Amino acid sequence: MVAMGRGLMSKPRLCIIDEPSSGLAPLVVTEIFHTVQGLRNQGIAIFLIEQDVQQTLETADRAYVLENGSIVSEGIGRELLQDDHIKKAYLGL
Repeated sequence: MVAMGRGLMSKPRLCIIDEPSSGLAPLVVTEIFHTVQGLRNQGIAIFLIEQDVQQTLETADRAYVLENGSIVSEGIGRELLQDDHIKKAYLGL
């Protein structure tokens, strides 16, 4: 979280954020994703690398799903949440 704050001090147009939820408590993860959405709403482009599929696809305008280093799905985040392969492989549905 300190790293994100430091990065934002320079008023970037693009933020690359790698695994912001890693090792954090669920309440903190929720706050991180609210912050990411707020940055996006301010016009800052976000390049997010994350394993929390549900929250990431709910947040993403555009998403790419990788398996073994290859793109297996791409599209609008919320639309990918409806994809049968995504549901089965990553959401346990």
